Amino acid sequence: MKLRTYSLQLPLAHSFTISRESIDWQTSVIVELQHDGIVGYGEVTENQFYGHPRSAILASIDCALPLLNAYIDGDPLKLFDQLLETLDGDTFAASAIDMAAHDWRGKKLGRPTWQVWGLQWHNVPPSSYTIGIDTIPTMVAKLEEQPGWPIYKIKLGTPHDLEIVRQLRSKTDAVFRVDANGAWTAEQAVENSVALKDLGVEFIEQPLSQSASPEDKRWVYRHSRLPIIADEDCQIPGDVARCVEFYHGINVKICKCGGLSPALKMLRQARQLGLRTMVGCMVESSIGISGAAHLLPLLDYADLDGALLLAREPAAGVVVATGRVSEPTSDGTGARLLMDRLPEYLLP
Repeated sequence: MKLRTYSLQLPLAHSFTISRESIDWQTSVIVELQHDGIVGYGEVTENQFYGHPRSAILASIDCALPLLNAYIDGDPLKLFDQLLETLDGDTFAASAIDMAAHDWRGKKLGRPTWQVWGLQWHNVPPSSYTIGIDTIPTMVAKLEEQPGWPIYKIKLGTPHDLEIVRQLRSKTDAVFRVDANGAWTAEQAVENSVALKDLGVEFIEQPLSQSASPEDKRWVYRHSRLPIIADEDCQIPGDVARCVEFYHGINVKICKCGGLSPALKMLRQARQLGLRTMVGCMVESSIGISGAAHLLPLLDYADLDGALLLAREPAAGVVVATGRVSEPTSDGTGARLLMDRLPEYLLP
């Protein structure tokens, strides 16, 4: 098995702002696994908040080279623990390699990845479209640029959060979900939940910061008028059981948990524990979105719009159109790099 990486700079269609940061470009690392004429692709994005710059991701990926031949005849689900140990616990680097390995194996077996996992593609949830923080007129304009979505996810964490939702609500009767990215206090979360429920919001994602006290998180869980979904508080499989007393559901991010293998484990465990399940994304190309899309049969909610937030990209794969995620029918994850476009995005 041969490994190659591509470092890309992906331009966003608009500045993307959440409560803690704003970006105009997304740095992404693509992993390519090749053997026997078959190529598998995986992706992870640089993330300074979680302490994973591109340089560290690339250094960790290099450590996986001695393990690669095990993937030729092995199941990535059974090899993940060894991969994570080899990478000294670097889940971001592991996520790109693990996704590429699942893509490669699906192509080797001649089946889409979700079929390899034994899942059934029916009643899969639609994806939301994300409106990043900006001035209220700009947020309204962003919504109007993407009409017809059944669900919009609204980033909050400003002094005028409720007014944002009111103004957006005046433009559509679609379902709203809100994500504060840990910007609220417990009192704000419960108080906002009352008004947001009246505004047609379905749930609140990560209202309190990771550092908030267990007492505050439990109080919000018990008193919120809307379901509370964990994001920053649910990063790896070991976090799932801890979420039961604080959250109604979890949002799994592939890069944070380490890949498709641990994501499958987390979603299945969450369902056993009675938690609602969701998979989200970063701003990323169709490589990462295509991998995540194969988890849809295990989800109650989906947020797979990351590639649509880009101005353009050098990749293609599973199509997400006004909320509907097309059924992946190609072997593997269905993702591919568009080599003729690649030079425009390559970083040194």
